[in-house]
Amino acid sequence: MKKILAGLVVVIMVLYFAINKQESNTLVIYSALEQYRNDDLKAHLAEKFPDLNVQIMYMPTAKVAAKIQTEKEHSDADIVLGVETGYMEKMKDSLADVAEYSHLDYIDGMLPEHGKYLIWESYGGGFAVNTEILKKYGIAEPKTYEDLLKPEFKNKISIQNPKSSSTGYNFYLNLRNIWGEKKALEYFDKLNDNVKQYSESGSGPVKLLIQGECAVGTALTYQVVTEINNGNPLKMIYPKSGSPYSLDGVSVVKGKDDKGDVRDVFEYLVNEYLVYDKDHYNPGKILKGQKSEMENYPEDIKYADMTGIDDLGLKDELLGKWKY
Repeated sequence: MKKILAGLVVVIMVLYFAINKQESNTLVIYSALEQYRNDDLKAHLAEKFPDLNVQIMYMPTAKVAAKIQTEKEHSDADIVLGVETGYMEKMKDSLADVAEYSHLDYIDGMLPEHGKYLIWESYGGGFAVNTEILKKYGIAEPKTYEDLLKPEFKNKISIQNPKSSSTGYNFYLNLRNIWGEKKALEYFDKLNDNVKQYSESGSGPVKLLIQGECAVGTALTYQVVTEINNGNPLKMIYPKSGSPYSLDGVSVVKGKDDKGDVRDVFEYLVNEYLVYDKDHYNPGKILKGQKSEMENYPEDIKYADMTGIDDLGLKDELLGKWKY
């Protein structure tokens, strides 16, 4: 029932945007970013472009890709934002050439050679722990994936379901790359004995940690640091194999780049607002010389082996073997 209702909400929102798009000054962004980030972006765009009616429509990354591939140049969307690069690759034929819009200095190898999208963010994660819960039960901080199998963590762990959360899939893929598929699946079978809840969203484990319902959760660094800065007793720990991560992209729908307003908004997005977003929300490094202004954000994070992160065929295969 929840999925049906969610689907109806998306349909209603699409119809709403379609009707309002008839206004010549309306610009639509399909965004997979968190709602609070979309709200902040909309406020900045309203100030920067007061004569434009900018509509930001949230939908999951796979949904964005499916709609753009189906609608192509007839899409209500002018810009797509925060979509995983695997899905950006899948819909690249429906995207405009946008490489020339960026005036920022990206890390070598960060951008795709075909120029159909720019990188918006890199988001990596690790183990987040509630230090007060660990202290309460006298449990040592986990340092490795194997530590999470210890009996003292029974019913005290939350991880994301990789079928619904890209964060969860990042951890799943990384362990497959480290250990091989068979050992990774066996590991998750063992870990299941200690898992209290599989979260449908990437932020779910962090919420449970804040509520004191779990001691450990897999989580994204920027989400945990944000909560640490809010005064919550959390700590970020990275396994020796590194921080599992993936990349999001931003682009213009093909055929929409001939509109001056779209070009102006996109250029502002990928040059000015992108830097603001890195400073305030996700400081994951994508630019040369990028410095984080976010308090307590760790420097020099070691990143994990994410070979195959853009291979959607591999993703379908691995998710088909996920049991939980």
